[in-house]
Amino acid sequence: MGKNQGKAKKANIMVGICYRPPNQDEEVDEIFYKQLGEVLQSLGLVLMGDFNFPDVCWKYSTAERKQSRKFLECVEDNFLTQLVREPTGEVTPLDLLFANREGLVSDVMVGGCLGHMMMK
Repeated sequence: MGKNQGKAKKANIMVGICYRPPNQDEEVDEIFYKQLGEVLQSLGLVLMGDFNFPDVCWKYSTAERKQSRKFLECVEDNFLTQLVREPTGEVTPLDLLFANREGLVSDVMVGGCLGHMMMK
């Protein structure tokens, strides 16, 4: 996870960017989830990127594949809110934006196309 630390209202925050290949091993996912949990114990987090879980339904927090369900579990266990509400791929949000604290991100817009739609 790439990071850039800053301060907002005297609280430490981390901004992370992630690319998860579609065929990533479950073991690598588990390492990422563990690291994410450790970071979230002490920091506000804004995490964005292409996570390649096209079968996740964010409206109902459901998924078909086991790996996708594990990702949803990580998101829920770490109190992350997924902020992209419209497709960034052909029909689903592949490029996602998460925050673990209210007020860290506002006015998420999806626009332009470079393979996937761009978030602003």
